[in-house]
Amino acid sequence: MEPGKQLSTSIDATVPTAARMYDHYLGGKDNYASDRAACEELDKVVPSTRALALNNRRFLQRVVGTLAGDYGIRQFLDHGSGLPTQNNVHQVAQAVDPASRVVYVDNDPMVLVHGRALLDQNDHTAVIHADMRETDQIFSHPDTERLIDFSQPVAVLFNSVFHCIPDDEANGPLAVARRVREHLAPGSFMVMCQLVSEDPEVRKFVTDFMDQATQGHWGRVRQEADVAEYFEGLEILEPGLVEVSTWRPDTEVAPRQLTQEWIEFGGVGRLP
Repeated sequence: MEPGKQLSTSIDATVPTAARMYDHYLGGKDNYASDRAACEELDKVVPSTRALALNNRRFLQRVVGTLAGDYGIRQFLDHGSGLPTQNNVHQVAQAVDPASRVVYVDNDPMVLVHGRALLDQNDHTAVIHADMRETDQIFSHPDTERLIDFSQPVAVLFNSVFHCIPDDEANGPLAVARRVREHLAPGSFMVMCQLVSEDPEVRKFVTDFMDQATQGHWGRVRQEADVAEYFEGLEILEPGLVEVSTWRPDTEVAPRQLTQEWIEFGGVGRLP
């Protein structure tokens, strides 16, 4: 769906969505037969996808814990947050400081329903139903204004979502990243990663398959150089831009990406 159009609040169980497919890969129950069938077809060509999804989720948890625990970040804006699962952003951040504030943004109506049910008793957290490309709408939303003080450092998350956005000069991933950055105070962080492959056949297959399966709610699998461009002008935290299972692993025996037909690639940048 193009930015600016009215988002649907109805759930179509017959059309797979990236959020519900991701939920299936994580072992969740908030998905339908169409999502599971799409995952099965995807696995035939890119069999590492379930491991990739699990490693990406662990990356998100490590990043949030690091930013909250080591850098004192107490407010998070999570674009394309997906369906709630275990150790969500607010749970990781609030384990460090219960006063941490989190705003989730997603265009999937199922995320809205389940997210609001989960967060009904959490005054420091909200879910916004919006397209992640609608920066002005997101930043001016009453819940965002209630919870986030943009005069202070904030962590903005684009975790495994930019591949859902088509290339577009005004609303592609690079444009969105640059637009969001204009709203942020010095010392803020941007967490950005997406699916990449250096194999043109893999990029074409997954891009075409997901675009058809989700009825156009997809962008493309890109390359590492594309992701690096998102971080121009930011101070990139160690260990740099990497396959995400290698970003500050908890232990030396932490799970690693075993195959390389495609990977989740990115990192964390800080505004000077």
